[in-house]
Amino acid sequence: MGSTVNGRRRFLEIILVLALCATRASGRGAVSDALADSLSSIGGTLPHFLLEPEDAYIIKNNPIKLRCRATPALQIFFKCNGEWVHQNQHTSQEYMDHKTGLKIREVTINVTRQQVEDFHGPEDYWCLCVAWSHLGTSKSRKATVRIAYLRKNFEQDPQGNEVPMKGMIVLHCRPPEGVPMAEVEWLKNEELVSSLGDDNIDTRADHNLIINEARLSDSGNYTCLASNVVAKRRSATATVVVFVNGGWSLWTEWSPCSVNCGRGVQKRSRTCTNPAPLNGGAFCEGMSVQKITCNALCPVDGVWEEWSEWTMCSTQCDRQRWRECSVPQPRHRGKICEGEGQSTENCTGGLCTQNGKLMHDVKPESMENSIDVALYSGLTAGVIAVVVLIVAITLYRKSQSEYGVDVIDSSALAGGFQSFNFKTTRQGNPLLLNSSMQPDITVGQTYSSPICFQDSIDKELFDPLPDKFKVQSSFMVSLGVADRAEYHVKAHLETLPANLPPNYSTVEGKMMTMIVPNGLHTLRKTQFKTSAVFGHLGGRLVIPNAGVSLLVPHGAIADDTSWEMYMLTNQEESSAQSEERCEILLGPEITYGPPGLNLSCPVAMTIAHCADVSTENWNIKLKRQTKDKWEEIMSVNDESASCYCLMDSHSCHLLLDQPGCYALVGEPISDAAIKRLRIAVFGSMEASSMDYSLRVHCVDDTPHAFQRVVTAETSRGGQLLEEPKTLFFNRNCLSLQVSIQDIPQFLWSIKPFTACQEFSFTQVWYRNQQPMHCAFSLQRHSASTTQLSCKISVRQVKGHEQILQVYTSVGESEKETLPFFMQADCTVTSQTGAKAFKIPLSIRQRICTTFDTANAMGKDWQLLAQKLHIQRNLSYFTKQKSPSAVILSLWEARHQGSGDLDSLASALEEIGRIHCKSLPQSPDEKETDFTF
Repeated sequence: MGSTVNGRRRFLEIILVLALCATRASGRGAVSDALADSLSSIGGTLPHFLLEPEDAYIIKNNPIKLRCRATPALQIFFKCNGEWVHQNQHTSQEYMDHKTGLKIREVTINVTRQQVEDFHGPEDYWCLCVAWSHLGTSKSRKATVRIAYLRKNFEQDPQGNEVPMKGMIVLHCRPPEGVPMAEVEWLKNEELVSSLGDDNIDTRADHNLIINEARLSDSGNYTCLASNVVAKRRSATATVVVFVNGGWSLWTEWSPCSVNCGRGVQKRSRTCTNPAPLNGGAFCEGMSVQKITCNALCPVDGVWEEWSEWTMCSTQCDRQRWRECSVPQPRHRGKICEGEGQSTENCTGGLCTQNGKLMHDVKPESMENSIDVALYSGLTAGVIAVVVLIVAITLYRKSQSEYGVDVIDSSALAGGFQSFNFKTTRQGNPLLLNSSMQPDITVGQTYSSPICFQDSIDKELFDPLPDKFKVQSSFMVSLGVADRAEYHVKAHLETLPANLPPNYSTVEGKMMTMIVPNGLHTLRKTQFKTSAVFGHLGGRLVIPNAGVSLLVPHGAIADDTSWEMYMLTNQEESSAQSEERCEILLGPEITYGPPGLNLSCPVAMTIAHCADVSTENWNIKLKRQTKDKWEEIMSVNDESASCYCLMDSHSCHLLLDQPGCYALVGEPISDAAIKRLRIAVFGSMEASSMDYSLRVHCVDDTPHAFQRVVTAETSRGGQLLEEPKTLFFNRNCLSLQVSIQDIPQFLWSIKPFTACQEFSFTQVWYRNQQPMHCAFSLQRHSASTTQLSCKISVRQVKGHEQILQVYTSVGESEKETLPFFMQADCTVTSQTGAKAFKIPLSIRQRICTTFDTANAMGKDWQLLAQKLHIQRNLSYFTKQKSPSAVILSLWEARHQGSGDLDSLASALEEIGRIHCKSLPQSPDEKETDFTF
């Protein structure tokens, strides 16, 4: 039986060998599957693979090799994509395993790029091995062959970012498409970023780089690096900046009160150093300085009370009296009374012995001599007292006569203007031109500062008061001026022609030009510089339509010299505000010169500003430019001896003795600070006759800033559609919104999403006199539509709002372009001599002569300053050669627009009443009418 089985097995082997030989001889590329299957059915050990083909990638045009190794194997064939590979494409080698004694066969084939590209099937190109032994066949795993590549462009490049300290940094990266899929690494400043050992860095499987809490050291240039077996690709570099926002330090302690007596200011400050801003971090929001008012208790010096009565004569022949330092007692660091609080004297005239008894042993002759000496001494003392009394009365009368009627009684101010009768005791002030009859030289209602001078103002209006006049008042007689020569001013009304031009008006017998608003005018070239030659008489410079003027007082320039003085405004971007953007420019930068100007007294400069100074929310400073730097020369709230600043609601009046470039800047010290904006709407036709443009301008509320708007609109044919209005813009960091409302929808249309426009707070607050506007483009549906009516709302979020009502005809060909309150032709920008001043020169000289002299009753220049409401920084006037002259120059600058002398006359009249009350009144003194 055994021999039979062996015989059959031997027979099968012979058949298999013959079949294989026949296959090779015939050149066929494969053995039939039926034969392989029949062999595998034979029992025994099948071939097993020592090496199976691996997945491979064809790089560029280089073919790849697939290998198989099996034992025991009589033959190994590759099968690719379901078909046998031809035998001549195989490379085979065979060797013996010394350990097992079995044969090992290894077969290799090459797969080219062309083969893979030519294959089209549902799967990738694949190959496997089939190994034969005398017991059967075995199959290896499938090996996939793919063409490797890597695209150039990243699907997503990382983007640069700015993050705060401890913020999260997320950098996204999607590598280019490739086979095999690209691996991603991150480079920081060309060095490999590793997340190993750093829990703060996370390199995700989705290729993103995440830094959980940013550190300053994380700032840098980041690059995404993608690579596979084909190539490496670099993404665009992303710059990451880790910044630090500034933080406030703790407030310092409050400073001592700025004054030792009265109302002052206390300050405290903090710095943006906790931490300081780094890498472009935001500066601290809020105020760096806080101010509060304080009241310092004024020192009260002690004063002695009256001496007490003498005590009775004691047994020691003396008596005493006392007084106390109690009316008032010294308080608040006040001085203690000087002198003694107790006085003792002998009460017997020296006729007392040491034991208190009288000297009875004195001879009668000695007694008589003593009596004579006492008598003569008494007579001498009486004569001296009478002489002293006479001298005192004489000096008193002389001192009172120094005031003169032209100062104590304000009628002196009107003597050169009109003739009238009045009584010494009266109410009101009928001494000057009626304020209701004053010519309107401001050319409008918007700004109180002068726009320009007029050539036709009668020079006689400013003639000095004659030195002779008639006085019939007992009050004047008491002042020692009744002996002056007679003077009487006759009325001039009868001398005027019957028919005056419509632009002339009579005011108390004088004829002067009236500036009448007459609608819109054509704007000529705007002047931003003016100059004139000034001598000893002084004068005034004005920049038209800018709210800026310069007054050169009489005597400021030496008698034998003259200077060509100029004044101009800066039209470029301002650099006077601080780099920290805590300060803003409140008015135009003004330069006056020439630099070598030699003045004997300060000039008065007026600059219009846009700050609402009704509340103490501003720290306003005056800066001067030296070379390329701006230096603060004074703060309006503090006292300074170098210059003087007087703030009004719309203008600032400065006393300056040094030429140069000056700027008024403001630093808000609370969020309640407000600056005024000027809101105006202009309109004009566009290139298409169907389109109409509305432009809303928002500028700082100064004539200079608004003049730039008018100039720009005139150049483009703009028409003012509504009287400009004032908007109060609050420092609450909220934006400004401009919207158009109530457009007739059936006549007009507006571009979608443009009916409401917005400016950020920073854009508005830091404009610094630069114009800013937004435009609404409207289109009419029909050419027959000629009327446009709508409303424009300008409002600050949670703040003030203004409504501009637009009603205009858009079809008219000729349009006036200048606002009615702006002067069209301003040729007179300077005045010299007496006509430049409101106060006649003779009156000015008398006021200065009187008030510059200290008076025992306190009627000096300090009282004049008090009555003219110039009560702060009086130390500045103390250092002037003539304090009264400087005070009057400041008054001139302050009242240049109104031309109203009533306030000065009222102040002098009040001083006169105080003076009159202090004089002794005689019983028969009566009210007396007198005439100038």
